[in-house]
Amino acid sequence: MKGAPAHAFPAAPAFPAAYAASGRRAVRVALAAAIGFYLFRYGLDNPVAATYALFAVVSLGGLSRIPGTGRQRAATMLRVLPVCWALVVIGTYLSVRTWSAVLGMLAVGFLLAFSAVGGPRPAGAAPGLQLLYMLPSFPPYDPDSLGDRLVGTTTGLVLLIMAEALIRPEPTPAPYEERAARGARIAAHFASTLAVPPYALADADREAAEQTGRGLRSLMVPEAERPAGPDVRARALAHTGLAVRTLLNRLSWLPAPPRTPEPEVTAVLRAVADLATATDGCLSGGSSPVRQYDALSTARAALVAMPAGTPGFPPAVLRGHAAVLEIADAALATAAAADRAVRGRHAEVEAPPERFWYTAVPLPVLWWHRLRGHAGRRSVLFQNAVRIALALTVARLVAGIDTLPHGFWATLATLSLTRTTLEATRRTVRLALTGTLAGALLTAAILTLVGTHTDVYAVLLPLWMLLAFTVGPVKGVGWAQGLFTVLVALVFAQLEPSTWQLAEVRLLDVFVGSTIGAVVGLLAWPRGAQSEMRRAAAELLRSAAEVVVATTSSVAGGAAAIVSAVPPGHRSLHHAVVLAESAYAQFQSEPTSLTGKGPSVDWQATLIAAHHTLWGSERLLTPPVPVPAPATARAVGALGERTAGRMLLVSAALDPGADTPSLSVPRVDPLFAEFNPEPVDASRQYYAVLGWLESLAADLARMSRGRPDSGTG
Repeated sequence: MKGAPAHAFPAAPAFPAAYAASGRRAVRVALAAAIGFYLFRYGLDNPVAATYALFAVVSLGGLSRIPGTGRQRAATMLRVLPVCWALVVIGTYLSVRTWSAVLGMLAVGFLLAFSAVGGPRPAGAAPGLQLLYMLPSFPPYDPDSLGDRLVGTTTGLVLLIMAEALIRPEPTPAPYEERAARGARIAAHFASTLAVPPYALADADREAAEQTGRGLRSLMVPEAERPAGPDVRARALAHTGLAVRTLLNRLSWLPAPPRTPEPEVTAVLRAVADLATATDGCLSGGSSPVRQYDALSTARAALVAMPAGTPGFPPAVLRGHAAVLEIADAALATAAAADRAVRGRHAEVEAPPERFWYTAVPLPVLWWHRLRGHAGRRSVLFQNAVRIALALTVARLVAGIDTLPHGFWATLATLSLTRTTLEATRRTVRLALTGTLAGALLTAAILTLVGTHTDVYAVLLPLWMLLAFTVGPVKGVGWAQGLFTVLVALVFAQLEPSTWQLAEVRLLDVFVGSTIGAVVGLLAWPRGAQSEMRRAAAELLRSAAEVVVATTSSVAGGAAAIVSAVPPGHRSLHHAVVLAESAYAQFQSEPTSLTGKGPSVDWQATLIAAHHTLWGSERLLTPPVPVPAPATARAVGALGERTAGRMLLVSAALDPGADTPSLSVPRVDPLFAEFNPEPVDASRQYYAVLGWLESLAADLARMSRGRPDSGTG
């Protein structure tokens, strides 16, 4: 039906596809868990190893959400295998006393949760690793069984790795390099089109640019393919994606020239096309685009060297030249970043070191930068780590002091039910308790009817695992908890004699664990990323305003005003971008009922404005910076102050303390209301500043429209 929202009528194949995906994983998990459990429980009569073999599979195969295909997950599991051994050892020895187990839970819980700073793979593995530490940290204190525990853990994980890698492997999605290469190909086509009559793109081309740019956004890319790590190649690949999106945006909205472009202009556009084609080849495994990079640099210098300020170059023409120079700069940035994404520290393209600072920094230092950048209360990753560590610590303390039977289940409930917002936690707990109650009733009936006939439980266990790990992820937390309640009963009924009271204990533990999670969620940042996104964006714009004022003041003063290789405010803006991007990623995962409160803002446009601020400032302050005429200097300063003022106004509206129901960002026109934006004898540098500030004003206007999918950025 025309006009209906996209989510109103979901496509019919969505549910079968979801069940098929979870079913594939369920087969792998059930097979690995059953083989490991039965091998040790009935083949070798080793219940300790059997328990650890099963829960090792459940931890990384069921509780974890490691992104990627089966083979990609298998590679991740293989890398974290030593971490699993260490967690079992530490948990075993710290379980000697409640206080040591509690302190260990606090430290290990925080470190594992905070490992999310390393990207989607560590973040996805963290919950399962938490479970592997929790299991041995509960009584009995039995270091003599450590060997059995490690053997069971290793066997279970090896079986799971083999199952993930060999059973029904999925096709690998297109890597991010391929997406970026496609964007470079489209950019090459656009640049070639703009270099010949009629020197303009069709509407279909602009739509293709928008779709391609949207496909490069991190949230539109499968988690396993996102360039989110702290190393050089991941940083450079993320830089490449942003540069490609900027290049497509600049090409899409290049204004039609008022007359036939000068040969220097078309030469730049042809060089952009050649460099974009070479960048595509570089990302696809070809050679470095050094030659084409140097050719574009030469063509760009020739355009800059053309005389300005004469009747032969009216303001409209100079604006067009400035726009072409921005396209050239975006193409140069794309090629330099792509070369580093492919070759790392051995990149051949020379580029400004301050833009690609990470290529000269050792990997441990890059990790330190990432950790330090998130080690503060304004980082949602830090908040999440503190929240889950406190919840697990309290759960372990309660289980130890009150000697809850199967207190491990209470801590597991805390881990699996605590969410990043209080509302989400409350909703999750309500569904989980309902599902657990239903599962407990079914468990009591099964235990009563079957009694001590363990052969029945042995037959039911793998079938129930298939059902639980297929249906649970699709139907939600209520079904998952109910099915898992029956699952753990089928396991423990084979380890020791059990009665219907086991179901009662399970229900009590889930209630205790979920209550602890809800209380901690109430006390520790209950709104999750909802408020933090506003604060982060407000700080982002305040830092951007500082950079705008510093840059325009330096341009107005000429070369004498440039006193540092790193312009003022750049480091604080870089840090603000890191925090805002992590807040935005979490914001997208939280309940939509909360995201609708407060101002309607295109948060993606806010992030793009920050990147545009950094890149434009770096470009404008690249020597030589000529001394402008007095009238031009005054115009540059006034433009910068007015743009910064608009940023501060939006920042004040975003601040959580501001009583502003919605944003109303001024259009770009008022920036030029009280003075002539085209002073006599203005230089090309002035028009470069003008184009930069106009693009920032457009970003500000796009923020208030609240359309997160607008633009290619």
